[in-house]
Amino acid sequence: MTHPGQSAVTDGPILAAPSSSAWLQAVLADFDAFLADHAANERKASAMAMTMVVHYPDRDLLVSRMIDLAVEELNHFRQVVRLMQTRGLVMPPDEKDPYINQLRSHHRKGSDEYLLDRLLSAAVIEARGEERFRLIADAVPDRELGSFYQALANSEQGHHQLFIEMARQYFPEKTVDSRLAQWIALETAIIESLPVRSRLH
Repeated sequence: MTHPGQSAVTDGPILAAPSSSAWLQAVLADFDAFLADHAANERKASAMAMTMVVHYPDRDLLVSRMIDLAVEELNHFRQVVRLMQTRGLVMPPDEKDPYINQLRSHHRKGSDEYLLDRLLSAAVIEARGEERFRLIADAVPDRELGSFYQALANSEQGHHQLFIEMARQYFPEKTVDSRLAQWIALETAIIESLPVRSRLH
């Protein structure tokens, strides 16, 4: 997804390691649990985008992009909740996401460093979402469900490009690329250390 005046940053995934086949099998074996976690992640993604708006009100381009993103993520949340309702599911109590929490623990202090890390950690989170949604789209036997997750994967691709583009709006390209490489390595280590569950992360 690109916006007027915004160029695409990367044509492919930015991840260093693919998700395991064991993760995909766990999701397919308990898709109801995955849906509940997926819905929670969409809601939190919308809230995160609005938090960026509140924290950086003087950065006009970032504010505009994050408002658009928050609306899109909230619409995804609505779509997943409706899908849950067709299956007789309700939202479970909220729980912390160890993947997200571990990533956030690597955010540096200092206003510039913190902003850069928020943008780049969001980029790798969205890239992982894209990769996993594509795996689900290809694996689920329900064609309508597969099309839904393919569309979501395409959105996630646009989101991870958006966060890198925002980083390059506010920081030198070499700085962004160097720190992004570090975030990709961190994400790989974290995703490979976590237990396999029927969750998005």
